[in-house]
Amino acid sequence: MVLDFTATWCGPCKLMDPVIQEFAAKFTDVEFIKIDVEELMEVSQPLQVHQLPTFILVKKGKVTDRVVGVRKEELKRSIEKHRK
Repeated sequence: MVLDFTATWCGPCKLMDPVIQEFAAKFTDVEFIKIDVEELMEVSQPLQVHQLPTFILVKKGKVTDRVVGVRKEELKRSIEKHRK
């Protein structure tokens, strides 16, 4: 599962939107969940999301990786590594 922490006012988050849509189409065995930090602070705070966009990869209930910023290739590598 990829948790995509975003906000409506976040420009870099908007840049990553088409990338996330591309990855969701490519990695159909991975669930992508968008979380607006303004609306769901109770989710973002315990996971220590301090910068946007932040992508947190979760497998079997545990955080396996974190990618911060507009890093398409890094996020792709992380998904490929942890989806097995």
